[in-house]
Parts: sequence; C-alpha cells; structure tokens
Amino acid sequence: MTDLTMTRLHEIMVILQAISLVFYFIDYLHKDLRAHRLAVWLLFAVGTLQTIFLIMYMMEMKRFPILSLFEGIYFYAWLIIMLSLVLQLVFKLDLPAFFLNLIGFIFMTIHTFAPNPMAQSLVGDNLKSELLFIHIMFALLAYAAFALAFVFSTLYLILYKVLKKKKWTNQFTRLPSLQQAENGMSLSILTGIPLLFVSLVLGLEWAYISLDAFPLYDIKIVNSFIVLVIYILVLLIRKSAKIKGTNYAWIHIYAFLFVLINFLLGSQLSQFHIWY
Repeated sequence: MTDLTMTRLHEIMVILQAISLVFYFIDYLHKDLRAHRLAVWLLFAVGTLQTIFLIMYMMEMKRFPILSLFEGIYFYAWLIIMLSLVLQLVFKLDLPAFFLNLIGFIFMTIHTFAPNPMAQSLVGDNLKSELLFIHIMFALLAYAAFALAFVFSTLYLILYKVLKKKKWTNQFTRLPSLQQAENGMSLSILTGIPLLFVSLVLGLEWAYISLDAFPLYDIKIVNSFIVLVIYILVLLIRKSAKIKGTNYAWIHIYAFLFVLINFLLGSQLSQFHIWY
C-alpha cells in the first residue's frame, strides 16, 4: 500500500472520528438514541481501522511501532480510542468516553497532518533491546492513565459549576457524581504513577547498558521525573485531605498540561531523547 493511499485512509479515519464527535454532541444535547448509536458505531469503526493499520505496520516493519514520536503519537491515539470504547461499551460512561474520544481525535489529527511523518530517530534505528520497548510502552500507558484523570477532573468542574448555579437539565444526567469523578481522578493516577515509575527505571537502565554516556540533567529526563513527582505529591496531599474539590480537579488539569508539554516538546528539546 503506497504512502499516499495510507495518508488518504488516515484522513478518512479522522473524518469518521470527527463525525462521531458530532453525533456524540447531538446525543448530549437532545438525548438522541439514534445519534448515540451512530457515534458509538463510528468510533468502533475508527478503532477497528486503527487496529488493522497498526497490525499491518507491525507486519511491514517487523517490530512494534513506537520508536519515533510519529509512531508514538499514533499508538497513543489508538490507546486513547480503545480506552474510550471500553468506557463506553463496558462501563456505560458516555461523557468520559466522549472527552477521551476528543483527545484521541486531536492526536490522530496531529499524526495525520504532521510534516515528514516517516522520519526515524537515532534511538529508533539503534534499538536492539526489549528494555527500551517496554520503557516506551509503559510511558504511553501512563500518559493514557493521566489523560483519563484529566477527563474526570474536567467533568468534576463542569458538574460542580452546574450544581452551584442550580441549572440542572436533562443533558447533565449522564455526568458522573462528584464523588465518582473524584474517585476516577485518584484511581487514574494510582494506575499511572507506577507505570511511569517502571518506565523511567527501565529507560535509565537501558541507557546505562546501551550508551557510552548520557546526561542525567537532560530536559526530557528531568521533566519526566518532575511529572512523576507532581503526581505523587498530588496523591499524597489528597490522602492527607489537604486538598479536595475543585482545587484537586484543577491540579489534575495543570499536571496533564505539563504531561503534554513533556510528551510533545520534551524530546525535541532533548540532547538524549532524539525521538522525532
């Protein structure tokens, strides 16, 4: 399959995902069961196509495609969509699924329309160890968990504002309760923290045994540890009941913005992680 054909098919997936978001929004406004079904089926179609292309790419490259920023963005978008489908089909959480779908759409758009998409990194070319593969995989899983925490924090703020202004309508009946949203934030980072910790440990171990020298003060390494420390502090402060409610939600939002900066820009500013 030619690169042009692949690009056109990815563009079709972006369009299908955009239409899915439109139907989700129509369902949210009018509680339209038909629109809801179409949204779910379109999202399922996008997830299926993404999975097929992921498998085809793996067969063509004979490896798991997460060795460059371009590949990592695609895998992250796929991971977000899969998580969105699980929330939708298994747990019947419509709004969290919608917001995750939106995040996945943004990353899929970046992947589809990014310049020079097939450029490989030095790290990708020289990858010989399973350690680095697991390091990248666990990092992306951690970022997906932090994305879910961001979604629950956003829903918490929306629900809090609605309840405070006493403007409850039928559109808000699908919102989780404040307690459910808060628990969702905590459970998400409880999942993401150990995943990120394992990722960092394995990444440092791979670098130590595979490279002649690497700077520990590199911006990507430093920022990744800052992300880990931030989420650990958020969890510890929450456990001590020193922070709650909207402040707890806002901290999750700011923390996830730092995650995005580290994910998308950290590698390009790094002297060690040449992950373009």
